[in-house]
Amino acid sequence: MAQAGTIYLVGAGPGDPDLLTLRAARLIERARIIVHDGLVDPAVLALAREDAELISVAKSRSKHTLPQDDINALLVRIARSGQDVLRLKGGDPFIFGRGGEEAEAAHAAGVRVEVVPGISAANGAAAAAKIALTHREASSIVSFVAGQCKGLAEQDWAGLAGKGRTLVIYMGVKTAPQIAEKLMEDGLAPDMPIAVIENGARPEMRVLRAPLAGLPDLVEREAVVSPALIVIGEVTAREDALVRLAKEAHT
Repeated sequence: MAQAGTIYLVGAGPGDPDLLTLRAARLIERARIIVHDGLVDPAVLALAREDAELISVAKSRSKHTLPQDDINALLVRIARSGQDVLRLKGGDPFIFGRGGEEAEAAHAAGVRVEVVPGISAANGAAAAAKIALTHREASSIVSFVAGQCKGLAEQDWAGLAGKGRTLVIYMGVKTAPQIAEKLMEDGLAPDMPIAVIENGARPEMRVLRAPLAGLPDLVEREAVVSPALIVIGEVTAREDALVRLAKEAHT
């Protein structure tokens, strides 16, 4: 039996290949087999060697190319055949990337795993949008939640958003009406500033703003599509001041 290969769980960052870690870039350039998500930017995949086998396991809200258990089994099967496999994920593999499940499956199968962290979607998108997720005058707490999950209405988000706090919602475009209603029912002010960052850290990035109560209309009116993050908190209202200061510095 061939010696088992290694599964590399690699974060591809928010999209811009310049934001890859050196370790991630080197692994992508030499990998023979890459199993990647749909959110991995084509510019990142373009770094792969010409003879690399690229296997897409892209997921969408309405269709799963492969269920997660099958993805786990695919990674283990490749590694057990004696080949290394690079599992490439948008953002960071351990922040809403299901990397933990894949690492557990590999450990259970006795397969070696290496985790290469990436700049998370929240960090990368917020930086590109010039939104400081923490600020001494506006926020000392940041929370990340998934807006697309079963039982969203039953999720306890109390205290995650409000004065002095920033809430970042992944995968919340389709459930924007429920998210806004949920947060306002929990006591968050309807005029709390929010920002929607679509295609963060990519050339086509858009940063859209509204009060919390206007989130559903904003998403519908602007035809927001994934990948997009919703950032809720006073920090989202400070970006305009940053832009003004930057402009003044160059005049």
